[in-house]
Amino acid sequence: MDELLALAEQLIGYDTSSEDGVHEAAGFIKGWLDSRGVETEQGVCRGLPVITASHGDPADPTVILHGHIDVVPAGAGQFEARVEGDRLIGRGTYDMKAALAAMMLTLPTEAEPLPGLRVVLGIVSDEESEEAENRGSNFLVREPDAAGPDRNGGTAATGGMGLSGDFAITGEPTDMHVGVAAKGVLGLRLTVAGRAAHGSTPWLGENAVLLAVDMFRGVESLPFARESSELFDRPSINLGRIWGGDALNKVPDSCAIDVDIRYLPHQDPAQIRDQIAGLGPARMETIMELPPVSGGGTDSPWIQALTAAASRHHEGLSLSVGRDGASDAVSFIRAGIPAVEFGPAGAGHHGPDEWVSIPSLIAYRSALKDFLKRAAKSAGRG
Repeated sequence: MDELLALAEQLIGYDTSSEDGVHEAAGFIKGWLDSRGVETEQGVCRGLPVITASHGDPADPTVILHGHIDVVPAGAGQFEARVEGDRLIGRGTYDMKAALAAMMLTLPTEAEPLPGLRVVLGIVSDEESEEAENRGSNFLVREPDAAGPDRNGGTAATGGMGLSGDFAITGEPTDMHVGVAAKGVLGLRLTVAGRAAHGSTPWLGENAVLLAVDMFRGVESLPFARESSELFDRPSINLGRIWGGDALNKVPDSCAIDVDIRYLPHQDPAQIRDQIAGLGPARMETIMELPPVSGGGTDSPWIQALTAAASRHHEGLSLSVGRDGASDAVSFIRAGIPAVEFGPAGAGHHGPDEWVSIPSLIAYRSALKDFLKRAAKSAGRG
């Protein structure tokens, strides 16, 4: 437990909301992995590090453990991990540096091998970014000579690390459940026009900021926003950014809002855009779009082994949890690698009091080890 907690605290101590912090953390991680004698490789995607570490025979079935080191911005104090009771508190504890620490310690080594199974740890630096296509997780699975589309329909940077496998676990927070579905992401910028007037006579103009807020309220009331599914009560809709006005004493004549929509697996983003377009005149730009992860194949031996390992550490079902956030698991699924999310218990990610349960973190590492042993045993029988 001391080793796990110490490693998690070290990772949390890097301010990986900045590029400098990401590079510093990646350097520490690569050095730590090298010191354990595992084979490591480092690539670069959009100037950011992508690390793999592996152990086992490439001819054996391969499990990928996947995590990210980047976090959303926070106050300086949040990068100083602290323990309060049974909670580890700090930016990235829950999303997802503590889980990454457990994965790093779970990776087999020459001193503790796992015959019959190859295990690869893949670590990216841009899971929290607004990049849609040329992401670190896509770079992991993209072939070295491949090219992918960019967000404007052109061609993105070529190359990748060509990682392949039979099953992937991304360590996003799931409270020890196995996440088989996640919402998609549709990030829209809506620009609304008003009419300028002197600030002392606002009735002579049309305030674009107020019009944009009204439009956001309209988005919240559209038919797609009221839909639900088996795993989700509703889509998530957030007004993330707003720009409007250029002078205190002027009625603003233009306002842009960035709306973060997390849509349900069965919903069509094109239909969502059509519904929004019906609200009234506005220029609409898609700034990010990521597909959902749809549940399926839950009877696979990989998922059965993972749910069996997870079920030992909590009551109730360990399968069929849907996550409100998006998932880099889709990068693996699109590459033909079945993938799920699985992480320890906690709360407050992206907020001021983010924390992970220390007992759950210990249980998480144990569950990962148990799963890999079950998978190796099953592969041996195969």
